[in-house]
Amino acid sequence: MFIEMRVSGLTMDPITNTPIVILKDLEEKKAIPIWIGIFEASAIATEIEKITFSRPMTHDLLNDIVKLLNAEVVRVEIHDLRNNTFFANIHLLRDGKLIVVDARPSDAIAIALRAGAQIFVDEKVIEKSRNVDFGTKMTDLDKLKKEKMAEFLENLSPEDFGKYKM
Repeated sequence: MFIEMRVSGLTMDPITNTPIVILKDLEEKKAIPIWIGIFEASAIATEIEKITFSRPMTHDLLNDIVKLLNAEVVRVEIHDLRNNTFFANIHLLRDGKLIVVDARPSDAIAIALRAGAQIFVDEKVIEKSRNVDFGTKMTDLDKLKKEKMAEFLENLSPEDFGKYKM
């Protein structure tokens, strides 16, 4: 079952200095962190802040192309998590025909924000994300840290994100 989520904010992983986009369900009971690249984080942040440039950036260009082709981004779905990698689809509607395009979640989210499309995450992905094995044997201390991190992420409020909140 898919759960509708929204971008709650962007933050940085304090250990790896990698950007993280936080998605929360509409009731703010479930959250999922997705580690993304710096360029994708920038694309998401500029849309959150409604920053415009004199020339279109990549995600803006793609959104413009979709519109020019008389298509509409109706939703994005983050549908799988395999080998610590998230998988997403962008659902387009054109002439009554549904077109599904494979995408990285960060790109799908950036496009969804620009198109005003809904973001959905499969419940199985949320559960899998809680049990990600990073290839190392976890000690009890590691498990406790992971549980605390998950609890921290789920309890973040919009005020915790500074200027990159929604």
